[in-house]
Amino acid sequence: MDTTNIKSYMQSLGQEARTASRRVAKADTAIKNHALTAMANAIRRDEQLLLAANAKDLDAARSKGLVASMVDRLALSAKGVATMAEGLLQIAALADPVGEINGLNYRPSGIQVGKMRVPLGVIGIIYEARPNVTADAAGLCLKAGNAAILRGGSEAIHSNQAIAACVQEGLRLAGLPETAVQVIETTDRAAVGELITMKDFVDVIVPRGGKGLIERIANEARIPVIKHLDGVCHVYIDDQADFDKAVRIADNAKTQRYGTCNTMETLLIHEGIAQRILPVLSKIYFNKSVELRGDAAARSIISQIKEATEQDWYEEYLAPILSIRIVTGLDQAIDHITRYGSQHTDAIVTENYTRARRFLREVDSSSVMVNTSTRFADGFEYGLGAEIGISTDKIHARGPVGLEGLTSQKFIVLGDGQLRQ
Repeated sequence: MDTTNIKSYMQSLGQEARTASRRVAKADTAIKNHALTAMANAIRRDEQLLLAANAKDLDAARSKGLVASMVDRLALSAKGVATMAEGLLQIAALADPVGEINGLNYRPSGIQVGKMRVPLGVIGIIYEARPNVTADAAGLCLKAGNAAILRGGSEAIHSNQAIAACVQEGLRLAGLPETAVQVIETTDRAAVGELITMKDFVDVIVPRGGKGLIERIANEARIPVIKHLDGVCHVYIDDQADFDKAVRIADNAKTQRYGTCNTMETLLIHEGIAQRILPVLSKIYFNKSVELRGDAAARSIISQIKEATEQDWYEEYLAPILSIRIVTGLDQAIDHITRYGSQHTDAIVTENYTRARRFLREVDSSSVMVNTSTRFADGFEYGLGAEIGISTDKIHARGPVGLEGLTSQKFIVLGDGQLRQ
């Protein structure tokens, strides 16, 4: 397909997607699962091809001087390839939401009114760096009965095209149109501008990437957007926390992986436990080369902690940097999260049931956790099979967006000749 005329190229993709979406919407569960299984098999079979394609992208990224966090997100390993395939098989094993009817009740007129779950239609997905999104997004969109137009970052062009070939092979083997999942072949940024304004062909946009990308799409899109801007995630260690449990959670939430949106960026510690736990945690962090920035109370305990600025409390570092604040208790912790957080993921470590319940109720984030790591805020970990992204919006989908978040509901009415009086 000619990609030199961006507008006509994108319009053509949109028309193909709209046509394919009608085929996919009426496909039965067995056909969709056949396609998903075939995709997983192709990805497993082509592991070396995928890793070779990824190596090209990594070489180019390093030669361009991309930051370490971007290179980390771009990298595929044999384990990562296996996880992609497993994600597709998990999606195949999930219940098909399309056609599900709920809330069917009789009205006084004799009609029955309920809701049926239906596909959204065509979903445009714009993402940076992570090539696994190509498989995750394709699988989720397909199982939810949608067509997808995928626009990966230019830095992952070889990886994305190699994965897309496996996806389209799966569609073909299941008798579905290959145009049900299309990966934009041009790296021209004008393609994004076209995609987010093609309201005749695209029903929803899902951006995954840096804050700049998502802000641009949210501001310029003429289509509904499912998004989150920041992952400023907190862990609050209460003075009634189990000490060893708190140490393990605070370590994992920050250091298991630095460049993800569910990584802890600010650690809040109750003043009643700070003198005991901060020396233990700071030693762990310093041994892992994590830079610590803290308030005066934290720095009075550990002198090597740098002074935190007001901006640090708002910061999503996506790097081995952590802000630490000592708080007087649960109220101040919740106030801090409310002021500085991004409504993504926040956790409390405590053995006090009442405080845990208050935290769950009063922290207004898309995922709120008790006694576990923020790194679990993930569709795969939540049993969604995979996720298309995290939403911090409050309308339609919130938190990790899996199958249900990629569908809508319509009212259905069953009658037997009733007429409105």
